[in-house]
Amino acid sequence: NKLKVNSIVLNARLFLEVQKEFGSFDKYIWQFTDGKTIQHSFKKMRVPANTPESDAMSKDLKKRGFKFIGTTICYAFMQATGMVNDHVEYCFRYKELSK
Repeated sequence: NKLKVNSIVLNARLFLEVQKEFGSFDKYIWQFTDGKTIQHSFKKMRVPANTPESDAMSKDLKKRGFKFIGTTICYAFMQATGMVNDHVEYCFRYKELSK
């Protein structure tokens, strides 16, 4: 998809602008969780596709001009980078990541 390829270039440029404004992209992105990993306590495999934090992140990134950056993508990013712990309580990783 040509639009997605073009958005990668645009988003990379905007990433550098955010980095310059905040000193690092890390400082910018962690503001959406107050600098802490969100610890969920799921007893069943009902992990949400988005949260108020991912909604806010998506909205702010879109306001800055980023493309293809919806709330579900933001939430997946939060999961992948450790901004949120979505392991169910009975998972062997839950306790380790809750510390």
